[in-house]
Formats: sequence, C-alpha cells, structure tokens
Amino acid sequence: MIKPRAYEVRITNQAKKDIDKLAPKLKAKLRDILNEVIAKTPYEGKKLIGDLAGNYSYRLSFKDRLVYSIDDIEGIVYLKRARTHYGE
Repeated sequence: MIKPRAYEVRITNQAKKDIDKLAPKLKAKLRDILNEVIAKTPYEGKKLIGDLAGNYSYRLSFKDRLVYSIDDIEGIVYLKRARTHYGE
C-alpha cells in the first residue's frame, strides 16, 4: 500500500508570536496536532468563509483555533494563526 506523503508545515511570523503566548500544555498539543493531523490530512480542518475564506481552522482549545492555508502543488501547509480568530 502506498503511504500518502505528509505536507510540510511552515509557521508564519504571526503564528510564531501566537505560539509564544500559549501555555506549555497547549504548545505540546499544537505540536501533536501539526504532526499527526495537519501534516497528514490538512483538509480535516473546517473550511473558513468571509474574511478568512481560502483558509482552514482546527480547534486547539475551547477558545483557540489554528488558522492555516494549504498549497497542494508544493505540499506545504502555512500556519497563519495559533490563537483565537474570534477577537481577543
């Protein structure tokens, strides 16, 4: 059986700033989600509409979401936000 290739995950500067503000437990959960879910099945997230159309969202915690875009041609997922996108 052919194993599907994993996507490379690249983290934007804004997402890095968001990650720096996360609690250590959430940072560990984020790492697991990126490696086990987003890199393997990026379309698992919810397709966003409105201002964030073209991006996907995946729940990190009750209030925090990951916002990312997918480049299928290059096989890259761009993590854009790692905290709430509902206002702070």
